Amino acid sequence: MNYKGKHWSARKADHIYIVSIDNHSNIVEALTDFIRDQKIQAGEVTGIGAVSEATLRFFNPAAKKYVDKTFKEQMEVTNISGNVSEIEGKLTLHLHITLGREDYTALAGHLLEAKIQGAAEFIFYPLNTRVVKIKNEETGINLYDFET
Repeated sequence: MNYKGKHWSARKADHIYIVSIDNHSNIVEALTDFIRDQKIQAGEVTGIGAVSEATLRFFNPAAKKYVDKTFKEQMEVTNISGNVSEIEGKLTLHLHITLGREDYTALAGHLLEAKIQGAAEFIFYPLNTRVVKIKNEETGINLYDFET
């Protein structure tokens, strides 16, 4: 079965989704629209592609704060991996990314957002459950809460 949404198209094979994001679209925005449209409450996502800009986030545990940095250059997405959960009542993606640069070095971190320049291909493995994350005050990070 095929599906189409805001800046994405998908095909469902058994219980797995194959997802493509439109060129020049934002990865997190498009994939968030996809999981909400398909009502995916939990699961895993992997992907590859190419981007012209990416904002990564790095967590500083001592300060319990994130530091964001934007890179504006053509890069290969060698891997995106992450999960789907619910935070404060909203279906949310938690994605990490590894980006290959023209000089063959790599950047990596939590993906805040990235703009497709070329292609972006993803596989979603939904789980038939609901997973909730709540902020842990000790670490400052949203963690799974299996009591909810």
